[in-house]
Amino acid sequence: MSATGQNLAAMRPMRRTALLAGLLYLLTFVTSIPTLRLYRPLREHADFVLGAGSAVGVSGGALLETALAVSCVGTAVVLFPVAKRQSERAALGFLAARVVEACLILVGVISLLAVLRLRNGGTGTAGANADSLVTAGHTLVAVYDGTFLLGQSLMPVVSALCLGSVLYRSRLVPRIIPAMGLIGAPLLLASDIAILCGVYPQGTPLAGLAALPIAAWEFALGVWLVVKGFRPSALLLRPEVHATIPDRGSLQQALR
Repeated sequence: MSATGQNLAAMRPMRRTALLAGLLYLLTFVTSIPTLRLYRPLREHADFVLGAGSAVGVSGGALLETALAVSCVGTAVVLFPVAKRQSERAALGFLAARVVEACLILVGVISLLAVLRLRNGGTGTAGANADSLVTAGHTLVAVYDGTFLLGQSLMPVVSALCLGSVLYRSRLVPRIIPAMGLIGAPLLLASDIAILCGVYPQGTPLAGLAALPIAAWEFALGVWLVVKGFRPSALLLRPEVHATIPDRGSLQQALR
């Protein structure tokens, strides 16, 4: 087989990897954006836990965010072997950030399921007065807001810095795409710190504006990987290096 044929054969699995990663990135958008509207009854009704408003949207949002957590981990698992060829540390950082993000998303989902449990009169709510139920509901919503800030706002900063740096150096995608992530990461980090310090509340237009570059980078990456895939690169043809532990005889011979 010629060198060109070998290169094409080596690139085919990478095309499938790019397609799967792109679809997973787009799935994160499909499963995250609708929740802002689905959780509206929870936000608009202070006595939601007592039965005000519809619970259908909250149940649907919890289901979507569960799928979001799975797709977050999926993007890291699929792209880890590719990122590792450029930088093992960056690849591990990207994987760890996505796993932490998924875990925090699921903690937030659990808090919303607990609100629904209280609303439906779950075990332990018998005899509880309305004020205590409302307080418990607001506490659980506050837990969700905290996990959202740390999970779906802070962790994408780490992901953008790790994966963005790999893609920018390797030129596997047009540099403008990871550049959006690398520029947007410090902006979103500053916004997250401002929210934590009480400069402005979570969910304001300013917070949304700060998150826009990161959202654009992830969406653009997903679209590019689905439509175009990775650019031909020597990085993709480079075999992965697996660390091996030398046996005792090899060590003794090396020390002689």
